[in-house]
Amino acid sequence: RSHVTASIQEAGKEVQGLPEDERKKQVKALRLRWHPDKNPILKEFATEVSKVLNAAVTAMEEAIAKEKAAAMEQLHEEALACTKCEPLVASRTQVVVGVGTVEADLMFIGEAPGQDEDREGEPFVGAAGQLLTKIIQATGLDRDTVYIANILKCRPDTPGRISGNRKPRPEEMATCFPWVKRQIEIIRPKVIVAVGGTAVEGLLGNMPTGITRLRGKWQSYRGVPVMPTFHPSYLLRNQSWAVKRLVWEDMLQVMEKLEMPISEKQRGYFLRG
Repeated sequence: RSHVTASIQEAGKEVQGLPEDERKKQVKALRLRWHPDKNPILKEFATEVSKVLNAAVTAMEEAIAKEKAAAMEQLHEEALACTKCEPLVASRTQVVVGVGTVEADLMFIGEAPGQDEDREGEPFVGAAGQLLTKIIQATGLDRDTVYIANILKCRPDTPGRISGNRKPRPEEMATCFPWVKRQIEIIRPKVIVAVGGTAVEGLLGNMPTGITRLRGKWQSYRGVPVMPTFHPSYLLRNQSWAVKRLVWEDMLQVMEKLEMPISEKQRGYFLRG
């Protein structure tokens, strides 16, 4: 008994030093190897083995979470000091890095901070952001259980204007993209939602068609499924029930991809009659 306990604990320590992908594979292998149902010899003291095994796996998962949090904190500090885009640096109030959990399965990526985001230092907090929050909540998640970021971390400058926003330029997105690339690498989401045509362009490059035809059709970024959908600001300008339903159908596909429970009420959102 003591030998088995010591072996599990030692295996857990060895796995902690591996890269995340390999660590996850080894965790599965560890569970299989020492599971009482897979090893009849262990059935005699199955409860004790399960406790030790669960403790070892929990320790490994906590180690991964700490590493992710530390990596994101480092990225955040580096991004705050970024001065690569001089006009944006000169006009910005804050660098808007991202918000949410590094343990998120679902990541939302927009185009750039607007006036509200530049003031608050958090992505999607204006009227469009409030609508995005409602969409997220309608799935059963919230802003604390997903991760939200933008292609650009600084608000695009608007010379000669005291209000309003502009679309990021291709060179601005190319300069800033390494930040969101690193965020994706740290979080390793199971699904990404690209919010609006500019976000799709920034994430996937020039596409053969626009967001109207792309939305609802799965794309891929380095093996991660990407769902393009309309930007909430478009929904604010276009109050059509049918357009709202299109966005919700995109989110239903996301929920299905993540194997989330979907109620009949959720399936019926924005359906007439």
